[in-house]
Amino acid sequence: MPVNIITTDDLREFKMELLDAIKNLLASQSKGTMKRYLKSSEVMDLLQVSPGTLQNLRINGTLPYTKIGGIIYYDSEEIQKILTSNRVQNGLNS
Repeated sequence: MPVNIITTDDLREFKMELLDAIKNLLASQSKGTMKRYLKSSEVMDLLQVSPGTLQNLRINGTLPYTKIGGIIYYDSEEIQKILTSNRVQNGLNS
């Protein structure tokens, strides 16, 4: 049976490859941490608003939603767009 000798350089190279693979895995998982569709309770937690305020945002058309079988879903990308478009920049000098 042939013998394979592993050197410290081989171990260093393996370590670097393993660390790169772990970093890539963590990076790909962190990109998808936000779900696409959120339920009302998740949106209330995200925006720090009460159920009544969330209902007002739905009624006045500020926050688009989808209702399926009695459950209301909100698109997280739409919420992000709304937050960005309503951003107020006070006291910032260009």
